[in-house]
Amino acid sequence: MNRTTLSLIAAAAALAAVTGFAAVNAPAGDDAAAAAKRLPVERTSLLCPEPSTSDLAETTYTAFTPASRASGRAGGAALFPVVKQLTDAPQGGKGKGAKPFLTQKEPGKPVSGEESGAEAPTLIGSADGRLAPGWTAQQTTSVSAGAGRGLHGTNCTAPDTDFWFPGAGTAKGRNDYVHLMNPDDAAAVVDIELYGPGGALKAEVGESIQIQPRSSVPVLLSTLTPKPQANLTMHVTARSGRVAAAVQSSDEALGGDWLPAAADPAPRLVLPGIPKDATSVRLVAFAPGADDADLKVQLASPTGSITPAGHENLHVKSGMTAAVDLGDVTKGEAGSLVLTPTEDSVPVVAALRVTRGKGAKQETAFIPATAPVGDRATVADNRAKGTTLSLTAPDKTTRVKVTASPGTEAGEATSKTYTVKAGTTLAVAPPAPPGLRGSYALTLEPQSDAPVYASRMLEVPENGIPMFTIQSLPDDRGTVEVPRAKQDLEVLQK
Repeated sequence: MNRTTLSLIAAAAALAAVTGFAAVNAPAGDDAAAAAKRLPVERTSLLCPEPSTSDLAETTYTAFTPASRASGRAGGAALFPVVKQLTDAPQGGKGKGAKPFLTQKEPGKPVSGEESGAEAPTLIGSADGRLAPGWTAQQTTSVSAGAGRGLHGTNCTAPDTDFWFPGAGTAKGRNDYVHLMNPDDAAAVVDIELYGPGGALKAEVGESIQIQPRSSVPVLLSTLTPKPQANLTMHVTARSGRVAAAVQSSDEALGGDWLPAAADPAPRLVLPGIPKDATSVRLVAFAPGADDADLKVQLASPTGSITPAGHENLHVKSGMTAAVDLGDVTKGEAGSLVLTPTEDSVPVVAALRVTRGKGAKQETAFIPATAPVGDRATVADNRAKGTTLSLTAPDKTTRVKVTASPGTEAGEATSKTYTVKAGTTLAVAPPAPPGLRGSYALTLEPQSDAPVYASRMLEVPENGIPMFTIQSLPDDRGTVEVPRAKQDLEVLQK
């Protein structure tokens, strides 16, 4: 048996493991095979970083799987605290004495848990069966005082091998930590590369960082470069194994939040959900290839696309981080930034650092470039007050069905469909479940093929500080594309 045949068989086995019941029980026939190109996933995993080292931190975790028509076994979902160096611990730290922090038994209803102080751990979780498609977990931490004060929110992330973080920094008064989390049984080896305005920064201590099985390692970025840098792009790659990565940024003057990984490098980028009252917006971009990038900068406002005065274009030199302060670019109206190539297409990554408030009452959050909603997107931990949903249709008018789940304690699901006009951003308070108690989840389903981008802002003001966090809403990975058996056989015969 040759290597090609072995590889195809291995790939088929992996797909069967992912799609499970749906793949095995797909009906025969050409029509059924064509319809089976996308099937519900049968297992997924997520990792939530250590929330805070502050004794004043209050953290809420919320998990949710959208209700769907997916068949298969009931399954389950749980988040477990990281357990280090336990040889008898199975996946997720479920070894002797380990108890789940949060469990979910049925799709369609969110569950939540809370943790206080600096002892909240990194969480590793998995979902299978009917709870796997679109399983989402949100971590929201409120810190009332100190250098990291603010609302720190992040979607718990799936493990991968490659992450880009434009918008990181090591300036005076700022502490950025990248949290590297390994969910697997074997150690992972990770490299960290930093790029400033002048190009790559040499930092040998960022090479071959070992992450032990089912453990988390926080790395302070200022230890990787001798000189403070206000604007950095960080590239995290796993040379062996896989990890989840997220950056927690704290600023003595501007508060802090989580900086999620940006979408993969692409010629065109959308950064959705700049709040209408943003007092400052900084754009950070990086071109990882061999060529420079020239980008047209546009703001998708509630009434149409406009070009910010004085910031019509952005030149990004290859291998160098470019940053530009856009000021109060939204001018009192919510919007989203759209970056398009002016000439040749060159892949770039980008993120925004958004500031609200003034003087000593400022607070920041990050908006990375994100992938479109796709088939469906999901976000948990929405509140009765302070939740804003932003929808952007850069190309064509589209409609999006938004479903609010029941609350974690009480409430009934409800839905509403919004029309987003071409070239605009629609910012709305989403429909809250009637009789809501606790928090709820939102599920977005586009009603056409036109791409739509989305983000959710959660604001919890405290002591006059506009504490807030923004999470983008890409596709929730509820389905996986499966090659048709006929196509596989044709490859095997060649």
